[in-house]
Amino acid sequence: MQRFTIRDIENLTGIKAHTLRIWEQRYGFFTPQRKESRHRFYDNEDLKKLLRISFLYHNGWKVSRIAALTTEQVLLEVQQSAMKEGSHTHLVGRLIEAAIDFDEPAFQDVLQEGIERAGFENCIIEICYPYLKKIGMLWSTNHVIPAQEHFSSYLIQNRIIVETEMYTVQQKPEIALICPEGEFHELPLLFINYLLRKNGWATLYLGPNIGREELKKIAALPHIRYLYLHLLTNFTGYSCDDYLEDISRALPVKQVLASGEGMAGVQRNFVNVRLLRTDQQIYDFVRRAKSGVVHDS
Repeated sequence: MQRFTIRDIENLTGIKAHTLRIWEQRYGFFTPQRKESRHRFYDNEDLKKLLRISFLYHNGWKVSRIAALTTEQVLLEVQQSAMKEGSHTHLVGRLIEAAIDFDEPAFQDVLQEGIERAGFENCIIEICYPYLKKIGMLWSTNHVIPAQEHFSSYLIQNRIIVETEMYTVQQKPEIALICPEGEFHELPLLFINYLLRKNGWATLYLGPNIGREELKKIAALPHIRYLYLHLLTNFTGYSCDDYLEDISRALPVKQVLASGEGMAGVQRNFVNVRLLRTDQQIYDFVRRAKSGVVHDS
């Protein structure tokens, strides 16, 4: 069982801490336990219950009406309301519930439901990414152990790989995809690889933690026209500007694409480097640039 602070619950449910305290006192939804310091904390079951309550609350239910329901009735109403609503917020909550308990079958079931409802690409963008962002909030405050984030990412990554394998490569790869040295968060890169394959690109997926010298050797292959770098957190020991300058000078005849939050601070321009700063720019490259030279927009 994990322990969650009221701030964790606020971040996960979108309900303010003072509102949660009022609900506790007025409606007796839950009775949080207290540490020796007298600070409240909530356990796994509290979190599950509050995720369901928050879903109904954000979908227009009055809290007094929710308070009159049993736990089983709350779950039933969430399921019925979820069938009617257009968004997928309830699936994000269900992923959190499954991950907290390391419930792989439940996690897989929610993923499959998301794919059936939204389609694979939208499931990743509208369900999995928001879920991972919320889980990241807990990890950053040490209230979810890294194993739970790894558990989630592993299952999502495996599904992306399965979907990617539906698109076979019939020619030598033309674009190599990497996460730079020290970067181990490869899920976004796997998804970009999927998008490229789906749109007819012949890709060489190299994955995380690729050193500069290894990258240069791979890029020297004559059939590799593009290098795609994705960085979430800069662990290279260099500034991103210095890193890109090194790659640009070493590979002047290759076109380098760079995306990810870790590239947000890049200030300099390089002749053969294009920064894809938004999701739309990534999609534009994937869908429109295959047959020609990539130009800065």
